[in-house]
Amino acid sequence: MKLTYERSDLKVIDPFRIARGTTTVSPSIILKIDGGFGEAAPSSFYGEDVETVTSFIERAKSLIGEDPFKLEEILRNIDSIMEGNGSAKAAIDIALYDNLGKLLGLPVYKLLGLSRPDSAYTSFTIAIDAPETMKRKTEKAPGFSVYKVKVGVPGDEEMIAAVRETTKAKIRVDANCGWKPKEAVEKIKSLHKYDIEFVEQPVERDDLEGLRYVRERVDIPIIADEGVMTSRDVARHYRAVDGINIKLSKCGGIREGLRMIHTARALGMKVMLGCMIETSVGIAAAVQLSSLADYLDLDGHLLIENDPFEGLGLEDGKVVLSDAPGLGIKKRDDS
Repeated sequence: MKLTYERSDLKVIDPFRIARGTTTVSPSIILKIDGGFGEAAPSSFYGEDVETVTSFIERAKSLIGEDPFKLEEILRNIDSIMEGNGSAKAAIDIALYDNLGKLLGLPVYKLLGLSRPDSAYTSFTIAIDAPETMKRKTEKAPGFSVYKVKVGVPGDEEMIAAVRETTKAKIRVDANCGWKPKEAVEKIKSLHKYDIEFVEQPVERDDLEGLRYVRERVDIPIIADEGVMTSRDVARHYRAVDGINIKLSKCGGIREGLRMIHTARALGMKVMLGCMIETSVGIAAAVQLSSLADYLDLDGHLLIENDPFEGLGLEDGKVVLSDAPGLGIKKRDDS
């Protein structure tokens, strides 16, 4: 099988600020294996950048082989090259699944034996900004049944209040490791009046005791994100949180994402499917698994102005797949 790749710099529609910093342009690596597309959305927070991704892909090229149906063997061999490198592994994984689906004439979700993702309602993210600006951003993105509001900086409550003033939809809160445990408890209790669905990653990613401390003292569910990278991290968070956020570009792709889902379910934990800032390739891959999730935050392609792919629809806040095989997407300039 032939593997090629290219860089794509994704331009964010509005500066995307979270507790750790601000993004205006996010690099993505678009990978192709025969007819299948994959995507790496590297994050320095997880030790990746464009250079580490391309270096890993070059090392993995020789392991792709010629038989697209040996998917499990290929991915196992690629995973053994090196620890981490989740987004690089995800690009290869997603491309292999897309290619296999196209060869068989099946959408990936059918290939996996899953139900059609007909209820893929995603949250829409409102990044940190002045409260009035966050209010305007919410007003500019009507029709979603859920909004995810980034916090973790001074003025949290004012920002949540501004969004709540604008919409009656559900609100989820994501602190991106921005609070200390005792502070998180105080903040979360103050947010009860705004009808918050859950709080994502209130404290530092490695602070399991902090997560447990928060969860035992608040009535709003706590979801772990930054500290849960692969299935090996799920059990560590058992009883420290109510659920986990799975991102394919964080964990290594569809294969590992499924492992994480099954591990979380075995432990009675909720499952959220999230994303980085990425194109319709990465989002479409995650949507294939959406029938297994409780919550979706798959709006990365909606936050950019130059998505090079098409095929995903949006109806009343729901991400809609096409009926095409594989991921159901194609490059905009392809016939």
